[in-house]
Amino acid sequence: MALRDLVLPGGRIVPKHLLEARFSRGGGPGGQHVNKVATKVDLRVDLPGLLGILREDELALVREKLASRLDADGKLFVISNEHREQHDNLDAALSRVEALLRTALHRPKTRKKTRPTSGSRRRRLEDKKHRGDLKRDRGQY
Repeated sequence: MALRDLVLPGGRIVPKHLLEARFSRGGGPGGQHVNKVATKVDLRVDLPGLLGILREDELALVREKLASRLDADGKLFVISNEHREQHDNLDAALSRVEALLRTALHRPKTRKKTRPTSGSRRRRLEDKKHRGDLKRDRGQY
């Protein structure tokens, strides 16, 4: 099974030498096959090695957002055991790491303060008046 480079937003690439994959026997479907073949994948990414690829603030952001997925050495880990084949589990783990890093590095746009337009203020007040009239009319019957 061959590891591949991970592609991050902005055209940045995490080289495969920063990835470490371990295989072990996993449970789940497969019958006798799962007792003999190491299909479960434990994939780890060396976060300190990403310092040349990511800026320090981005690396801190990844560590903060993915703190529950870091091991004692500070490596990001993902375990995949959902498929019967080792290469399928490896592909799933690599895709999951890419998605995790992509979401951790995503910074939402900052909201720019705007003022409500005069039309929207007028419509809001008209709606409030209308709702009040409806409620007031309910008690008159």
